[in-house]
Amino acid sequence: MSLLTNVMDHSLDDGYAEAAARKKADGSGGMPKTLRAKLGLAAGLVLAALVVTVGAAQARVAAPVVAKEREELVDRIEGETSAADKLEKSVDELRDEVNTRRREALEKSGDGDRSDLVGILSGAVEVHGPGVKLVVNDAKDVSGTGADGQPRGTSGFSDTGRLRDRDMQRVVNGLWESGAEAISINGQRLTALSAIRAAGDAILVDNRPLVPPYTVLAVGAGEQLSREFQDSADGLYLHALEESYGIRTAISVADDLKLPAAPSVIVRTAQPISEKGTS
Repeated sequence: MSLLTNVMDHSLDDGYAEAAARKKADGSGGMPKTLRAKLGLAAGLVLAALVVTVGAAQARVAAPVVAKEREELVDRIEGETSAADKLEKSVDELRDEVNTRRREALEKSGDGDRSDLVGILSGAVEVHGPGVKLVVNDAKDVSGTGADGQPRGTSGFSDTGRLRDRDMQRVVNGLWESGAEAISINGQRLTALSAIRAAGDAILVDNRPLVPPYTVLAVGAGEQLSREFQDSADGLYLHALEESYGIRTAISVADDLKLPAAPSVIVRTAQPISEKGTS
């Protein structure tokens, strides 16, 4: 009977109670590891979904603002471009008016023909007529450094396959010497006041950067101008650049070339400073 009584009073073995107490003391009791892992993963997914949702909501809120700013910027650019076009048109009209009045005044004094010639040679008026079209471009395999390992623009020689300002100077001077009456480079009219310079790798004409290929238009006696330029020292120099460094050139005779007038041919001179204004 004592055995039956013990079984009834202690239906769960004492070892189970000891094991449960030991797990509780070690902190490993409670929720199973697999369940905790699943709950942790679920919490992470919920948090990620919340972040994505908040980000999408913020993007939807910011999108109209960005679009509006972009539209305002585009409108501003278009407005400034339109204003610049109007100013340029006004400048052209005023230039034509000045040229007309100057021509009328010179015709009254008997110097009308001389005025036209001076206007053409100075670049103050647009010209058209037969001439030569010369296209010059850098070599196809232009690299970031020259043959001496220096960056382009620092070498003293045309050894990188890139056309330099001094090369363009020789081309232009050769065309003038060969009989060109008017010259433009990429639509930029050259005058007696024009300067061809360099800024890094860029070629500047009157402080305006040019982008290759460089299209040089020269009004003159077409065939003769082309022949004399190619036979000149500067034409042979350009040919040497082509042979040695891969500079690409193409020259052709045109029946009618149109060159624009120069934007400004104002001659500025220095004036002495009055001693009264100095200390």
